[in-house]
Amino acid sequence: MTSLEKDQTEAKRVTRASSKKRETKETSIQVNLDLDGDGEVTADTGLPFFDHMLSQLGRHAGFNLLVKADGDLDVDAHHSVEDVGIVLGECLNDALGDRSGIQRFSSLSVPLDEALVAVALDISGRPYLDYLVPIAQDAPVLGQPGFDPQLAEEFWRAFVTNATLTLHVRLVEGRNTHHILEASFKAVARCLRDAVRLEGSRVPSTKGIL
Repeated sequence: MTSLEKDQTEAKRVTRASSKKRETKETSIQVNLDLDGDGEVTADTGLPFFDHMLSQLGRHAGFNLLVKADGDLDVDAHHSVEDVGIVLGECLNDALGDRSGIQRFSSLSVPLDEALVAVALDISGRPYLDYLVPIAQDAPVLGQPGFDPQLAEEFWRAFVTNATLTLHVRLVEGRNTHHILEASFKAVARCLRDAVRLEGSRVPSTKGIL
């Protein structure tokens, strides 16, 4: 066994998982995340379309993911969507630990019929979101209860801030709102799958920390 293979074996023995809860007057959120899973996902937020997007995220990232959310959907879906992003980001940040051995960077484009979304990601320790996915202000809500497509940006902003990563999401082509959002969640998922992959034992930064 080479020294690199030994490093990878040792790194994989570390459990990269996290569970967190968030309780406010507006929401109750529970997230369990295992980065080295097989894409098993349970999502129950009261918003079927959002559940569908979270399922895409976990499945295509190869994460085991459980999300349960009880929020004030009678007021608005915003609180639930944003708070899920917060807790999921906290879990990712926690599960990654000091980032030793991760690939760190990833970028790719994902199509879904007429939609094409490009994503670039850096697990940098510096939260930054560049989300260029224009959705018409009068675009219909998706699912029942309804998910406003504009909320996708709020989810990613909360996720990025709490995961402390840099994320660029750009719509290249697309007309169907469902296709556009699903392609974006799949693209981020595939980037996360690559970026968290273990390929050594060192922190991938000349600074020595991320």
